[in-house]
This record gives sequence, structure tokens and C-alpha cells, in this order.
Amino acid sequence: MEPIRIVEYNPSWVSMFEMVRNFVTPVLTDIVVAIEHVGSTSFPGLSAKPIIDMDVVVNSQAEVLIAIQRLESIGYIHQGDLGISGRAAFASPDGLPPHHLYVCETSNAELKRHILFREYLRSHPDEANEYGELRQELAQRFRNDRVSYTNSKAEFIKEMLQLAGWQD
Repeated sequence: MEPIRIVEYNPSWVSMFEMVRNFVTPVLTDIVVAIEHVGSTSFPGLSAKPIIDMDVVVNSQAEVLIAIQRLESIGYIHQGDLGISGRAAFASPDGLPPHHLYVCETSNAELKRHILFREYLRSHPDEANEYGELRQELAQRFRNDRVSYTNSKAEFIKEMLQLAGWQD
């Protein structure tokens, strides 16, 4: 596993997201509700790990199962839910920008958290900058420990979600 690396914002992350979205859309077009660019690369101006996070949204669990089969047909590897109930996680095929792809239903709580967090930080640049600084510091401290890096961000994320109106 590679060390955690946070880099300066790259405007090409938007086009990288679009490239991956355009790659998966043809096999999902009849079931997809939305394909959302989430995670740190979706915040303009914010430094991030240079990996695109995207949520593919469908209406039902039956459509999640269909999406799993169709994504596997174009080279994705289904990895289960990776500890987040109600979503399907995938390892990406070679030849695409580095990304994490998740499929979930419109009612999925993690999807709602992703969107709420993204929209809150987009509209609160001071908090977004604070988040960027926190991640830089944590990446240096936990360079080879992804679990500690992720766990150490949790309190800040929870606080931002509460400010944004999230109810547990």
C-alpha cells in the first residue's frame, strides 16, 4: 500500500471525474439516478489525495445488484461494502484515472452524508481550508497508517455534518 499523499488542488480532477463518469454511464444509463463527484477532489481549491471518489446512485437494491454485474462486465472488481452497509464498493480497471467507485440507493445514509458534507464545505471556505490543513497534518503524521488517518478525521467531519444539519 502506498503512503498517504495530499497534493495541491488540481483543476483536472473535474475532467478526470467526467472521464470515469463517461466510462460507466453507457452500462448504467437505464438505472442510474445520478453519478456524484464526492470526496476531497470535489472541493474546488482544496488539496486532496489524488484519487477521485464517486457515488453511483440508483433507486433500489435490485438495481444495485444489476449495477454490480454491469460494472464487472467492464472491468470493475466488486469488493463488497467495505464496512459501509448499503453500498457496493469497486476496485477500478486499469487505464482510468485513480478512483473509488461506490454504488448505493437514493436512500443510503452514507450517500446523504457525502453530499451534505460536500455542499457544506463548498459553501464554507474557511472550514474547507481548515479541513485541508487537518488532512495535510494527518497525512504527515500517519503517512503509512490509513486507518489512523481516517479515524483522526472523523471528529472534524462529524462536527461539519452537525453544523450542516445532519441528524444521527
